[in-house]
Amino acid sequence: MDKIQRMRLLSQAGFFMLFVLAPVFDLFRLDLNLKHFFFLGMHWTLGLDDFVAGKIDATHAAFNIALRGGLPIIGTIALGVWVSWKYGRLYCGWLCPHFSVVETINQLMRRTIGRQSLWDRQALPEKNADSSYTRANPLYWLVLLPLVVAFAFVWAIALLTYLLPPTEIYGNLWHGTLTRNQSVFLGVGTLAFFVEFMFARHLFCRYACAVGLFQSIAWMANRKAMVIGFNRRRVDECADCNAACDNICPMRIKPRKIKRLMFTCTQCGQCANACSQVQANNPDGSLLKWVQDECALDKSARDFGHHDAIPLHCYDQEKKK
Repeated sequence: MDKIQRMRLLSQAGFFMLFVLAPVFDLFRLDLNLKHFFFLGMHWTLGLDDFVAGKIDATHAAFNIALRGGLPIIGTIALGVWVSWKYGRLYCGWLCPHFSVVETINQLMRRTIGRQSLWDRQALPEKNADSSYTRANPLYWLVLLPLVVAFAFVWAIALLTYLLPPTEIYGNLWHGTLTRNQSVFLGVGTLAFFVEFMFARHLFCRYACAVGLFQSIAWMANRKAMVIGFNRRRVDECADCNAACDNICPMRIKPRKIKRLMFTCTQCGQCANACSQVQANNPDGSLLKWVQDECALDKSARDFGHHDAIPLHCYDQEKKK
């Protein structure tokens, strides 16, 4: 595993912990009992209590709504659109707590049945890009199923703590005194997440995640955005490869295809890492790498295969000594 992948896994693990613990420390949550948000340990309201009490006028109240409600929402959306327009679904591949679960289950399912999903028709090659082997072993079902249940329960309880005081939820859970509604929420939520994680996790990322969809749309609008580029000048060197870049992709896309067919790319970079491992003994290095600006034009649907004037520096590799 290279440095970039280690950094990515650490960022995923850190953000997953933040996702679970944010309500506990009141970093961000909506309290349905108090009917307002908490943010960074502070009560985050629209400041309308003074208006109801007659202490401020309508103009001041409208200013409070815009400042405390509209500005944070618009600012967050604007930042997300800008990052996505320039770098793609970076949040998905590097932070998203759902995608980290997807990748974990993918890897464990491959160890169990030789495929990343129950719906894959063919098993993946046992040989990995780094020349190690991963052979399917049905005994891993004993690990896979409990892990999926655990992930589903963690997600269900985390979402509940975003709505109700975490001390109440964890306290009731510890003492076995959950209310009926709390028990129903956790039971239905755990079941729903288990089904999604086990059978439809890729479908959710592709078609049901609004955050991912908007990131992809913004990314597609910028033909110079960061993307995994493929050095077509060296296409013949792919002949001895077992499609390691395709096999490792957690979203099951083809990184050598045009950008339009990489719509759901999460910028995880695993395909480039796999290619660099396969080409480890090649002095010219990997055929896949992150590119942007003029180097990314070749991946657009309009230019792919016809953009002959790709700047030579786009795929320059440091010669191995």
